[in-house]
Amino acid sequence: MILAADNAGVAEAAQILRSGGLVALPTETVYGLAARADCEAAIAAIYRAKGRPEFNPLIVHVADLEQAERLATFDLRARLLAERFWPGPLTMVLPLREGATVVPAVTAGLPTIALRMPAHPLMQAVLRDLELPLAAPSANRSGSVSPTTAGHVGASFGEDGPPVLDGGECERGLESTIVALRLGGWQLLRPGPICESVVAAVLGDAMAVVPGRIEAPGQLARHYSPGNPLRLDASNADEDEFLIGFGAVAGECSLSPSGDLAEAAARLYACLHRAAASGCPRIAVAPIPAEGIGAAINDRLRRAAA
Repeated sequence: MILAADNAGVAEAAQILRSGGLVALPTETVYGLAARADCEAAIAAIYRAKGRPEFNPLIVHVADLEQAERLATFDLRARLLAERFWPGPLTMVLPLREGATVVPAVTAGLPTIALRMPAHPLMQAVLRDLELPLAAPSANRSGSVSPTTAGHVGASFGEDGPPVLDGGECERGLESTIVALRLGGWQLLRPGPICESVVAAVLGDAMAVVPGRIEAPGQLARHYSPGNPLRLDASNADEDEFLIGFGAVAGECSLSPSGDLAEAAARLYACLHRAAASGCPRIAVAPIPAEGIGAAINDRLRRAAA
């Protein structure tokens, strides 16, 4: 079921969520499969729908800073990041506040919680109407390509999938940057639209991440898979490959003919969806520069190719 991007659609989405149901909601990054974070049955429904490992925590989306501070302990650094980057594509992993109204499955039993204030007007409208925080991982089967349109959500879940509030194509097209604030500094757990250097300008240089420790989405070695073998740094395609281009490498579709990394990030999952649907048994992707948001694009591609 598609819900229209109007007041009636927002109200219906909020009512479904209030009653413990699931709704796929648009954000500026990707579509999220949302459920109220304080309802065990609703969170269990997310895990069942996605086939998601239960040790993989969920990001909780909030309407404002006041709601966020009821769930996590904010220090000066967290407030600086919130002031600088919220609403927007930054998720913070912070100490879980005692008595926070989220079920243990949301945090995978960890003493931390991942919080984000999304910028998409429809997601904001639903959060304001609902007046409850929402857990919302990407609205697709676990491990597969994330959805950046309502059609991608439908293709992933099929006829029995959740209602989708159709907000059109996601502007950023790449999951949020995730940072964890530690006693001795901060760590980049997942690269995203907000580059490490931009966060470092606020907090100083990042600490190294402990390998193998899963504290946030997107840290699994294999993730974002289109279901076909993926070859990276390809300047041309083999006979059985669908080539995703970038810059001077044209391909059968291009992340950005002009070599614009922001455009490439926004088109990454759409191109992977198109490649997976092409009938070609393998996919090749042109080289992507590693600077700026290119680091996040390459992170997704390496995990998709794993």
